[in-house]
Amino acid sequence: MENILELTKENIQQIVDASMEQVIVLAFWADKSPESLTLMQTLESLSLQQNGRFVLAKVNCEAEMEIANYFQIQNLPTTLVLHEGKPIDGFAGVQNAAQITEMLDKHLPAAWQLKLNQARVFLSEQNAIGALPLLKEAYAEQPIAEIALALTDVYLSLGALEDGQNLLCGIALEDQDSYYQSLKAKLALALDAADTPEIRKLQIDLEQSPNNFVVMIELAKALHQAQRNDEALALLFAPLQKDMAALDGKVKGVFLEILTALGQGNSVANQYRRKLYTLLY
Repeated sequence: MENILELTKENIQQIVDASMEQVIVLAFWADKSPESLTLMQTLESLSLQQNGRFVLAKVNCEAEMEIANYFQIQNLPTTLVLHEGKPIDGFAGVQNAAQITEMLDKHLPAAWQLKLNQARVFLSEQNAIGALPLLKEAYAEQPIAEIALALTDVYLSLGALEDGQNLLCGIALEDQDSYYQSLKAKLALALDAADTPEIRKLQIDLEQSPNNFVVMIELAKALHQAQRNDEALALLFAPLQKDMAALDGKVKGVFLEILTALGQGNSVANQYRRKLYTLLY
């Protein structure tokens, strides 16, 4: 449904039905009322700013007198908040954006809740890429277990095992429900799959020759390919702390390549960028 629409006899039932799931703002106006036009501009601007938190249904009382009579509108403009099929709040006359926002905030879902709801739609469609930015924003606004678990689900689906593992480790005991347990099992399976024979062999070789930087680089690359980036970066960072030019700068080069591959938004990469800057400066 559009965020701003004209309410008519033809679509009023659709709007009433929609109010069972979301808040509808009914705005009664008329051309003959200059105050109505001013209020409509304010409400339309708020609707755009709120980005889906409510639907603005405008009622032209000159064309839809029956609807105005049904809601017993006595003055123009009049604004009603409709939820679950009935008016729950409202005001007559003109109010400014701050006053209207204060009223609406008592009835509207939080922005993070809308993002979580939309992300769940994406998840139901197996669209983890679409859900990821919504959940990251929601978690930044409200770092609660409900969002953390959904974000963990996305991370695991995308192979970002470390990010998912970090979030799971932060889930409090009282929030470790069946969803948490399923994600924990999913993570364990993914970590087992990431523990390849190639990685195990390189780990043994490095244990036997701890200063063999060639083997260390190969192991770091293999760990990166298996999405075990924290381990890969930690492995390479250890010798860089002693010698930034280890193996003629090749260790640093691979370290930077992994950081670049992970991108600016990756928490693990950002952590090791800060560590590297500490060494450099």
